[in-house]
Amino acid sequence: MARMTGSWLSGPAAANPRQPQNFRGEELGLPQQGVGALAGAGRRILALILDWTMATGVASLILGGYTTSGLISTIVLGVWFAVGLVTVSLFSFTPGQFVVGIQVGRIDAHARVGFVRALVRQLILLFVVPAVITDMDGRGMHDRATGTALLRTR
Repeated sequence: MARMTGSWLSGPAAANPRQPQNFRGEELGLPQQGVGALAGAGRRILALILDWTMATGVASLILGGYTTSGLISTIVLGVWFAVGLVTVSLFSFTPGQFVVGIQVGRIDAHARVGFVRALVRQLILLFVVPAVITDMDGRGMHDRATGTALLRTR
């Protein structure tokens, strides 16, 4: 009985038969720090805030200053989605990610993210919750599903 209950009473790490990592990204073959290492939560949140602020400004320009209408939130979301899709598929980073020094990188190959992965990633990000649920490396469900990670560029 103790063995059966120990698997769920011991927390999520008990269900993982792998050895613990020395640092985030070790099993992915990424460096511990510096260029190419996994980006921390602070940089990721700051990049999101910058992207969302930019999308809000563009939405305000589209509405011509009528920001009190209920339409602004839909336009902000649409602008954020479109900018994220286009810039990640073409350049591997959004404007906010560029400013804070991170980019979206593929884990399985040294290649660009591409349109399909960027589209799936943005669609999953629309639901917010999958981005908050992270694995041992700190990657959100959207990054796990697309085989990507946010990596430091400087």
